[in-house]
Amino acid sequence: MTLLVILHIAICVFLVFVILLQPGKADGGVTFGGSSSQSIFGSKGAGNFLTKTTSVCAILFLVTSFFLTRSRSLNVTKSVIGSEPVSEAPQTPKSEGAKEGAPVETKTQPTTPSQPTKK
Repeated sequence: MTLLVILHIAICVFLVFVILLQPGKADGGVTFGGSSSQSIFGSKGAGNFLTKTTSVCAILFLVTSFFLTRSRSLNVTKSVIGSEPVSEAPQTPKSEGAKEGAPVETKTQPTTPSQPTKK
């Protein structure tokens, strides 16, 4: 478990680094040394290499996130409110002439729409 957490953190840091290395569309790669960072990978190789590296890191990040979440949820099966006593539902008052289990009828006055005031 500890090894998986360390691997997950390393993947996160590396993913951030790889994303920051990628050149923008308009600025030509100002991050970390301008266009000189592209000369390491060749004239067109940096974009393709960094894109594939980002994809692999993102997939590894998702997989380690899934396994960390899954392992934590399997370890914890206790509810947060599991120790609270169960309270009974409040009793509704019964009408005087009602039978046990019969639906309770409520008497309501019909409402009439109010008349608009004239100015």
